[in-house]
Amino acid sequence: MMASAAAILALLPQTQCTRCGYPDCAAYAQAVSAGQAGINQCPPGGAQGIERLAKLTGQPVLALNPRHGNEGPRHMAVIDEAWCIGCTLCIKVCPTDAIFGSNKRMHSVIEPYCTGCELCLPVCPVDCITLEDATPGRSGWAAWSQGQAEQARERYRFHDQKAQQHRAEQDNRLEEKARLKLSDLATHSQHTDPAVLDQKRAVIEAALARARERQAATLPAASPPRWPGDSA
Repeated sequence: MMASAAAILALLPQTQCTRCGYPDCAAYAQAVSAGQAGINQCPPGGAQGIERLAKLTGQPVLALNPRHGNEGPRHMAVIDEAWCIGCTLCIKVCPTDAIFGSNKRMHSVIEPYCTGCELCLPVCPVDCITLEDATPGRSGWAAWSQGQAEQARERYRFHDQKAQQHRAEQDNRLEEKARLKLSDLATHSQHTDPAVLDQKRAVIEAALARARERQAATLPAASPPRWPGDSA
């Protein structure tokens, strides 16, 4: 019997680097549990990570699939603050909120929270981010720890909650604008032809219906994301 996705996820390093071919560690764990992905697709976990998954799943130990990268030391993102233009793109893609700064202000990396995922590199428009070897001579789980993995997992959970909340708020704002327009389309449109207005009304109503379907398919958050220890 295949191991559960939760059990598999608990053995992953939680770097959220996407090198496995999935959007995050949880998606990869789900794919492994479903037999849709191999246990040898996680470069940050390396050979020891594969051994851990093999023991859990009962599958044979395999070599790391080179399509997904090579095992290596853990990297640390470093921002050249003299070149940083404060675009915030790296902040948005960082899965553990390890980069702080604001629009048009210098950004910096919070080193203990950086997982070395490398996702900030391709989005930087001025190429001011480099990677430094944070664990010379050590790779895979020798360059990482279970405690660091658990911290990264919790920070990613928080980051994902914030992103979902932001998307929901944005969807609500757009829906409100659409409803306002629909309530008096003639006033909000440059067109006066009734046939054109009816066509636009049908398009807006269809878009609102799709939005309602998406909302119904998404479980609402029980409460805003909050770090442990925050006051209620």
